[in-house]
Amino acid sequence: MHDDRDLTARGADNSLEGKAKDLMGKVKDAVGGLTGDSSLQAEGKLDQGEGKVQDTFGKVQRKLDGSR
Repeated sequence: MHDDRDLTARGADNSLEGKAKDLMGKVKDAVGGLTGDSSLQAEGKLDQGEGKVQDTFGKVQRKLDGSR
């Protein structure tokens, strides 16, 4: 599937989705820590990492589009 939107729009979407994933990861990490659920805590840390990567990717997309 081809996305016809410019890199700025796609980058903004990736950043937003990444920040949301990071936030949900923080919630899972905290709940896992409070309840002693190490599996949920680990899942939260993984989600945080994925979210940070996706947010950074979005920032790079926007920067690349702005440099054209």
